[in-house]
Amino acid sequence: MVDEKIVRYIASLARLHIETADEPKFARELEAILHYVEKLGALDVVHVKPTSHVLDVENVFRDDVIKPGLSREQALGISENTRDGSYKVPRVIE
Repeated sequence: MVDEKIVRYIASLARLHIETADEPKFARELEAILHYVEKLGALDVVHVKPTSHVLDVENVFRDDVIKPGLSREQALGISENTRDGSYKVPRVIE
């Protein structure tokens, strides 16, 4: 049975502040969650193979292919604000 003492303990582990008035509500909700988990534990899953995802997912990454990049001049040419071979940006720290 989940009581207010357990709610306070779990809240302290999670570093959550819960108002004293809300503790009974959270106790009831945690109790309901635990009952639901018990129901799930009663299911026969012997013939269900373990999975980490409900859909069949395979690696969709492409092979790395080396391609030529932009030269420094081309990259800097995109910006209107450059100085001494670098981008000039507004000051954000004073």
